[in-house]
Amino acid sequence: MKKQLFIIFIGMTIALTGCKSHKKATSDANQSSMESEVNITENKWQLIELAGAPVAETINGKTPFIQLLAEDNRYSASAGCNGLGGTFTLEKNGKIKFSQGMSTMMACEQMEIETGFKKVLEQADNYTIKGDTLSLNKARMAPLARFVLVKEDKAAELNGTWELDYISGSKISFDGLFPNKKPIITFNLPETGVTGNGGCNNFSASFKMDGNAIQFKDPVSTRMACQGNGEPTFFNSLKTITNYSLNENTLTMIMGDIAVMRFQKKK
Repeated sequence: MKKQLFIIFIGMTIALTGCKSHKKATSDANQSSMESEVNITENKWQLIELAGAPVAETINGKTPFIQLLAEDNRYSASAGCNGLGGTFTLEKNGKIKFSQGMSTMMACEQMEIETGFKKVLEQADNYTIKGDTLSLNKARMAPLARFVLVKEDKAAELNGTWELDYISGSKISFDGLFPNKKPIITFNLPETGVTGNGGCNNFSASFKMDGNAIQFKDPVSTRMACQGNGEPTFFNSLKTITNYSLNENTLTMIMGDIAVMRFQKKK
């Protein structure tokens, strides 16, 4: 009887130990996966170290970088001379593989960094991100290259003049609303005010912005007599905006989750 109880006790001890080990391993894995919320894709990374040696901020007057786009699994890069590009694949546990494509064929004064950078893209098989630092590695050896996240001011991309080419909520066609002139709006951040033209009168308006959330106050405009309902429709729509999205040269003004107005950037 004592022998049976001893065996049961040992079994329970092993089970509890295994459970604790499993929980610790799961916890460690979760902690590792949560080390950084920065995504390797859709961000621009500046090369700061190559084979353990620091890299200058500019090479041949250009900042060395790499950027990975998830949409088509392509990357673009530069090490201070030629434009580099190709495709990449990502797998679980930080695995990565680069396939080099075409590149420009310029000869520059300093080519050492570019030569080393190309070797990194050939050899790297995994990556790690800690904070704002990206490392490209081979197996468990010392990092082949290190990069720092380029923190771009996305809001500044609003700056410039945008011309309206779509507005919702009217039974009248867009050309019917604005037969002579399309509304335009001009941002000049960090100033929190816009100027523009509603299709007839010039206007100005202040706004509040927090990230992609934006809210305009009542526009103040000149008082020329104008035909049609285009300008009032534009001004009323502007006051309903709650957030915006940018896609290259297209600015979409949104109310909740409804696209209310769309603008194209004027050159």
